[in-house]
Amino acid sequence: MKQEIRLPAPLFRDPIYDCPTDPTVIWNREEKKWMLFYTQRRATDVAVGVSWVHGTKIGVAESEDGAKWLYRGTLEGLDIEHGCNTFWAPEILWAKGEYHMYVSYITGVPTDWDYPRRMLHYVSDNLWDWDCKGEIALSSGRVIDACVFEASPGLFKLWYKDENHESRTYAAESRDLYNWTVVGEEVSDCAQEGPNVFALGGKIWMISDFWHGLAVYTSDDCAHWTRCPNLLDASGTRPMDRGLGHHADVVVRGDRAFLFYFCHPYACELPADGNRRKDFTDQQRNVAVVQAAELFVRDGVLVCDRNADVSWPAPGDEA
Repeated sequence: MKQEIRLPAPLFRDPIYDCPTDPTVIWNREEKKWMLFYTQRRATDVAVGVSWVHGTKIGVAESEDGAKWLYRGTLEGLDIEHGCNTFWAPEILWAKGEYHMYVSYITGVPTDWDYPRRMLHYVSDNLWDWDCKGEIALSSGRVIDACVFEASPGLFKLWYKDENHESRTYAAESRDLYNWTVVGEEVSDCAQEGPNVFALGGKIWMISDFWHGLAVYTSDDCAHWTRCPNLLDASGTRPMDRGLGHHADVVVRGDRAFLFYFCHPYACELPADGNRRKDFTDQQRNVAVVQAAELFVRDGVLVCDRNADVSWPAPGDEA
C-alpha cells in the first residue's frame, strides 16, 4: 500500500498578509513539488473601503508532500500595464504540453466594487515564468473566477461568474485553449462564484461558492446541470476551520479527490444565531486560511466531512 501523508489543519496561512483565498493546487512536473497559487488578500493591511481585496498579487507556496508548505512570494511579470493592479482567482492547468493560467484582472486598486473585471490568459513551461497571451473576450466586461475542464476529447470548456448577468455561471468552449466561443449561461438557479468542475465516481461534478457553503451540481454532458446537496455549509471543528467554506479547488488523484477551500475562522464565532463576536477586530475577521478535506461519492451523492482527519497519497508519478 502506498504511504499516506497526513494533511494538517489549517493547511496553509499566508505569512505576510494572513489572507490566502481562491486556492488552486497543481503538481509541478519539473520540480516534482506541489504548488499552491492563491489570491493574496491583505487582512493585515490598511483598508480604505474594499482596497484590501484589490491590489492583490498571486501568492505562491510549495510543498514536497502536500503537508508542509513553504511560502515563496508572488508571481512576477504578470503586469500588462503600469502601476499596481489587481489579480484574482488563478485557474492553472497542464494541457497540450504547457501550463495555462486564466486569471481575473482589474486595473489599479479600487476602493469600491464599481470597476470592470477582465479575464487574462497566460502560458508557462515551469509555473514561474508566465507569458501573457491576451484577454479572453467573454459575455460581459465583469467576469471573474475561471475554471477549465476537458468536457470531451479535445474540447475544453471554461466556466466563470458573469457579474453583469446576475452573477450566474456562464461558459465558453475552445479546442486550442487560446480561442474561446461563449456558449452562454449554464447555471442559473442562484448567484454564485468560483465554479470548479471535475470527474469523480463516474460522474461529472461542479461546485461553486454561493456564500452559504458550496453549491453542488452534476451533469452527464458538461452542459446541463442538476443541483445536489450543498457542502461546507456549517462550521467545522478542526483548528481554524470555522465559518462557511469558500471558493474551492479539487485535485483528483486516481480514484480519490481532495478539496482545497478557504474560510474566515474569525468571521462568525456563533453560527447558531449568526451573530459576530464583538471582541474581534475587523482585521481579525478578514483573516483567511486554506483547509483541505477529502471528497467521496456515496449513493450517487458528493459528500465531504470537514471534521475528519485528512491523509492523501505520498508523492509519486503525478504527471
